[in-house]
Order: sequence, then structure tokens, then C-alpha cells
Amino acid sequence: MALTIFILRLFVYILASPMFLLNFLGLWSQISKKWFPHFMQRFTVIYNEQMASKKRELFGNLQDFVGPSGTLSLLEVGCGTGANFKFYPPGCRVTCIDPNPNFEKFLIKSVAENQHLQFERFVVAAGENMSQVADGSVDVVVCTLVLCSVKSQEQMLQEVRRVLRPGGAFYFLEHVVAKSSSWNYFWQQILHPCWYMLFDGCHLTRESWKALERARFSELKLQHFQAPLSWELVRPHVCGYAVK
Repeated sequence: MALTIFILRLFVYILASPMFLLNFLGLWSQISKKWFPHFMQRFTVIYNEQMASKKRELFGNLQDFVGPSGTLSLLEVGCGTGANFKFYPPGCRVTCIDPNPNFEKFLIKSVAENQHLQFERFVVAAGENMSQVADGSVDVVVCTLVLCSVKSQEQMLQEVRRVLRPGGAFYFLEHVVAKSSSWNYFWQQILHPCWYMLFDGCHLTRESWKALERARFSELKLQHFQAPLSWELVRPHVCGYAVK
């Protein structure tokens, strides 16, 4: 199977050679950063429609983690277009972080459409370095479809633990690699290099649950499931929350 994957992956490389040439010349990253928010604006509408019940279930107990202030303080890492806003409880104070500044105009539109929230600020930063957020300052951290693309899952989860107050929670919803015996896994291995380039550093083949298990949270509630999505490649998911 390894030889078959190698040959098919080589064929995909040849078909996508213009994209890899642009990357070699240092141009692809600039193009990707600009078009990716436009893609995500459309993709998240479809994703929310197909994942609405799972998101409502996942975020249904956010209020359980309200801190001493009496108002839920929530930090969303890799906020993108603000697709999760409508699932957050009324009055929730939301701070957003994303490394791509081109998401801001889409985020502002989502803020205007979700006035049940108290929007605090948008910070341009990577999840691995959230130095603009103080230690122990938030009740909840959320990331959805983010652990697939950060450069270091371990470093990001370290930062999540740092900014959470004691007893705070980290909520996650992520696509992951398929079972190694499946055809989905076979195609993930073949298409991963192109997928990574097309979708701004997204990995098709990450075992993100392992990083979560190693992150030293006091409690971890994690569920594997097949998401009801049109794209077979990203159906394997994990979701849940971890308590500091």
C-alpha cells in the first residue's frame, strides 16, 4: 500500500505543480491568506447547517463554567468568520484570536448579526503565542477546526491552559485522521500535501486527540464520531471539553 500511496501522491504533485511552484517562489502564502477567508465564509455556512445539532450539544453547558464575575468570559482561538457566535449564550463576553488579519471584516459582520454577545476585541495572533491574553483571565477557550492547522498543538494547548482560570474549560471540535484500515485514510494520505497547501496549512492526517490526552488537563471528555458532512475526507471528528 505504501508504494501505491507514493505513486498516486506523485501524480497529484504533478497535477498541482503550478501551486507548488508558486509556493517555492514565496507567492502562494500571500494568495492563500487572502482567498482562504472567502472560502471559509461559504464553507462555514454549510458546516454549521450540517453540524448544528452537534454544536448545540457541545456548547450546551458553557454556562456551567461562568466564573466569579457572573458573566461568561470566552476566548475563541482561530475564530475565522465567527461561525460559532450563534451557539454562545446571551451576555457572553467574547475575545477572538486569529493569525489571519483578513478574517476581521467577516468577523465584524458576524458580530453585528449576533448582538446577544458582548464582543471584546479581535487579536491578530497565533494560538501558540497568545501573549496579549493575561494568565488565568478567561472562563472558557473554544477552538473548532483549528488544531488541524496550528504549527504546534502542544504549544497551543499549553497557552490554552495558561489563559484559563482554575476550573475553566477548553472546548474543541476537530476533524482528524481516519482509521488506518479505511479507504478514507488511504485517500487522506494521498491528498494531504495538496490539501495542506490549498487550505492554509490544514492537516488531513493529524491524531489531535493524542495531543489533548497529553495536555495535562484535570478532566477530559472526548468523543470520536463521524460527522454528517458532504466531504468524506473530513468526516472523522473528535469533540468535547477539558477542564483545567
